[in-house]
Amino acid sequence: MRLTQTQLEPHLKQGLQPIYVLVGDEPLAQRECLDAIRVAATGQGFDERTSLIVERSFNWQQIQNFGQSISLFSSRRLLELNIPNGKPGVEGAKALQALASKALPDTTVIIILPTLERDAKNSAWFSALESHAQVITLNEVDAANLPKWIANRLAQQGQHTSIQTLEFLAHQVEGNLLAANQEVQKLSLLYPQGELSDETVREAVLNVSRYDPFQLGEAVLAGDAERTVRILQGLQDEGETAVAVMNPLMWVLRPLVRIKQAEMRGANLTTAMTNARIYGDKQTLVKRALSRLSLRQLDAALQKLADIDKMAKGVMLGDAWLEISRLCFGLAKVRSR
Repeated sequence: MRLTQTQLEPHLKQGLQPIYVLVGDEPLAQRECLDAIRVAATGQGFDERTSLIVERSFNWQQIQNFGQSISLFSSRRLLELNIPNGKPGVEGAKALQALASKALPDTTVIIILPTLERDAKNSAWFSALESHAQVITLNEVDAANLPKWIANRLAQQGQHTSIQTLEFLAHQVEGNLLAANQEVQKLSLLYPQGELSDETVREAVLNVSRYDPFQLGEAVLAGDAERTVRILQGLQDEGETAVAVMNPLMWVLRPLVRIKQAEMRGANLTTAMTNARIYGDKQTLVKRALSRLSLRQLDAALQKLADIDKMAKGVMLGDAWLEISRLCFGLAKVRSR
């Protein structure tokens, strides 16, 4: 069964199903869907949550073992299975088909996938999930519909503003829903419900800290190692968390991988960038990055970010900030090939 993001919360009130599949690269939609399922699970007596990330050496036997194990703390469990590259492999495909046909006892499984390529969409394992699971596609919002999306978010917190200001906000965040959501939330903290004037919104949006994580992504794309180091230090000095920096980096690198793959297939580069929602001056930055970075380096960077995420959450030993600094500086200093 397919669900939209707006249908998810009403659906969850009726009780959790055995399997949910989140498909797409939109980070805000992914986070909100995950949060909604987790909150519903807690309210319905799920007191234990386990997260697994499928990496190159992942042992798929863990899934079967998890189903056979008995929890000491909870009768109902949540299992999150993140497959960052969307390619489970032969053993993973078998495990996912088995999981689709026979749900784990007393367990709800959330399978997290990126935007899938055609082969993956047509695979037996994904067809099995589509037949037996609740599939939510994490749709991106195109530039034309972003002002309306922002208006809806403002309305949820009892605020509204003019069309011109909505378009100004959309232009400022350059299609990034995480950034758009942060700006909308900031307006709810700064101002009461009701109409927001153009001047009020512009003042709030333009009155930002000296450094922000999106500037860091731009510096990395541009290959400006000196500016990258300066922004990293500034973010640390301002007390920014590793997770807040890591998410915008993920948002920068994921479309870069898709564009690089399209370029290697011989696709038109401008079309590939437009499909990845890269517009205007940002296209120049992306072209510069593509001339410097290989697909292997970009894939390795995404995998490293997955490791950093585990460090930031205490799942893996390591200094998340140190690893972010190493990764960003390493990407920025790569010279054109």
